[in-house]
Amino acid sequence: WRGATSAAEAADLVAETFGDEPADEEAAAPKPEIDEKGRATAVGRRKRASARVWLFPGTGIVTVNSKSLIDKFPRMAHCEDIVKPFATTGTAGAFDVVSSVNGGGVSGQAGAVRLGIARALVKYNPDHRPLLRKAGYLTRDPRRVERKKPGLVKARKAPQWTKR
Repeated sequence: WRGATSAAEAADLVAETFGDEPADEEAAAPKPEIDEKGRATAVGRRKRASARVWLFPGTGIVTVNSKSLIDKFPRMAHCEDIVKPFATTGTAGAFDVVSSVNGGGVSGQAGAVRLGIARALVKYNPDHRPLLRKAGYLTRDPRRVERKKPGLVKARKAPQWTKR
């Protein structure tokens, strides 16, 4: 820091400017983000799909756009993908999920709901973060549909080449 003649003096200036940080672990530990109704909310996105998720204690019922999970996602692969964060954290059957999802296709919507559930679980209990991070459920999938280029049939497919 400018004007300090020694390292100790500089440290005093820094502490005076920014204040002392609490050293105890309780103050540094993240706190759950739960609203007055006992819900944790989060947003998940994948491709063009966006899902808002509300997570609250219950019996394990997952509702997407006012439909049951099986009615909204008939493929079992999508249903299994959506509930994987619960299996990873060992909270299967402990929470109910209400989700509103729009945009994209079925796979994108399933991925968006899964990301929203994982983020809501972390908000409800921050201790789940390392498990979900290691499993890759907190990472937003950045892949998008590549745009079509002029002179090509699709994004990369060229028209058939003719010799003459």
